[in-house]
Amino acid sequence: MIRILLVEDMHMVRGALVALLSLQHDFTVVAEIGRGDEVLPTALLTVPDVAIIDISLPGLDGLTAATRLRERMPSCKSLILTSMGQPGTLRRALSGQVNGYLLKDAPPDQLAQAVRKVAAGQRVVDPDLALSAWDCAENPLTSRETEVLKLATGGAEAREIAAALHLSIGTVRNYLTAVVAKLNARNRVDAIRIAQDAGWLPG
Repeated sequence: MIRILLVEDMHMVRGALVALLSLQHDFTVVAEIGRGDEVLPTALLTVPDVAIIDISLPGLDGLTAATRLRERMPSCKSLILTSMGQPGTLRRALSGQVNGYLLKDAPPDQLAQAVRKVAAGQRVVDPDLALSAWDCAENPLTSRETEVLKLATGGAEAREIAAALHLSIGTVRNYLTAVVAKLNARNRVDAIRIAQDAGWLPG
């Protein structure tokens, strides 16, 4: 039996996925949770073979949760199941060494097949998304620039970002100016849109 940990914050979607997975004779769902910060402690308790993880989760985003899971429990494989089809997000997932990446609108039999392949040690990536990621430009932003832009996405002003990151206001403004220039954006709002569309901002 393949032991599965399901991580999805939308109750209806999670219930549907549990029902779907339970139809497979060789699957057993050992736990279902809705928060990213519960992934590692739950996995340590239930010892799953595969963790199916959504990207957008409260507490901790799914990609970070999957990375921590791999570091602490490498025997548990991670399969990202998401509605986020941006190539940049796939690039982040693969750089985090997830074992699989599948879109939520994939056919049920494709999900079951992906779980089995991931459990067997293979890497599974949605084929259409893999092609688009191949053509996708690399993220031109540094990790600090990404961090600053992420805070700006939430509506934080330069003073608030500076306080949160222990930087001077001038340094934060310099970062934001660099971000706008690197993304060929018209302004900060346009830069946020470009980065989000490319999947360069963490969930």
